Amino acid sequence: MAKILQSHHTLSNSVKTIISDFFELTKARLAISVVFSALAGYLIAVGEINLNIIFLLVTGGFCMVGSSNIFNQIIEKDSDALMNRTKNRPIPTGRVSINSAFFIAVLLTLIGLIALYRINAYTALFGSISIFIYACIYTPLKIKTPLSVFVGAVPGAIPFMLGWVAARNEFGIEAITLFSIQFFWQFPHFWSLGWILHEDYEKAGINLLPTKKKDRSSALQTVLYTIWMIMICMLPVSGLTGELRLSVFSAFFIGIIGIVMLFFSISLYKKMTTDSAKKLFTASVVCLTLVQIIFIIDKYFIWN
Repeated sequence: MAKILQSHHTLSNSVKTIISDFFELTKARLAISVVFSALAGYLIAVGEINLNIIFLLVTGGFCMVGSSNIFNQIIEKDSDALMNRTKNRPIPTGRVSINSAFFIAVLLTLIGLIALYRINAYTALFGSISIFIYACIYTPLKIKTPLSVFVGAVPGAIPFMLGWVAARNEFGIEAITLFSIQFFWQFPHFWSLGWILHEDYEKAGINLLPTKKKDRSSALQTVLYTIWMIMICMLPVSGLTGELRLSVFSAFFIGIIGIVMLFFSISLYKKMTTDSAKKLFTASVVCLTLVQIIFIIDKYFIWN
């Protein structure tokens, strides 16, 4: 009986480890937040909600982001082993082999592409572009230049517009605007993260800050890109973004959210501390989510 219980306990722990490693390889929490952006873009664009398309978008989006993250970890296995934040990941520790990780990444890519293609060809195309840029351009550039952040911002900005493309099967000013919102948002988001983890990143020869230093110039650029993000978020109220619209009422609340994020950006510029960078990073996550929710509420409760 004791042996049976011990065997059951061992099996249970193995299953938990496999699930945990899968979540860590795919960076599940990040993948879910990215899928939320795609879903938000879909809800803003769609005339009539189609649960089948939502299922395909969520499935395809998660698989594509998950595979990108696995390819990233395969390429960065040596640098991950040097950083405190990443040294316990499945690949550096040897819990998951390179071959196994590669197989999972390819499988997720295929599932993701099939799911997105079933929505429409544009959605699959942009999903493919996202994986290619993230894994083949952004990841290798991280150890060479801080400009990699600009490259990485492209696949990072695709999900919000991907939802629109999934709903409308077209790429126009509306999709470009949604892309631009998340594109400019990523600079204060990732530069604040680069500030927080600057010393850890240096161990692996990675530098995400625009000047390669935790200096006032890097902090100033964070402020400037926050301002650009706020301006683009407010653009739909002007009527210049096609069918992507925003009421004055909702624009007011988005403006307040933008000012809050700008406050934390300016705080980083003034204080230049890790604590202020952490607050900006947290604020950036909350602000983007709230902006997307307001766009959805505006579409269904004001324009409809």
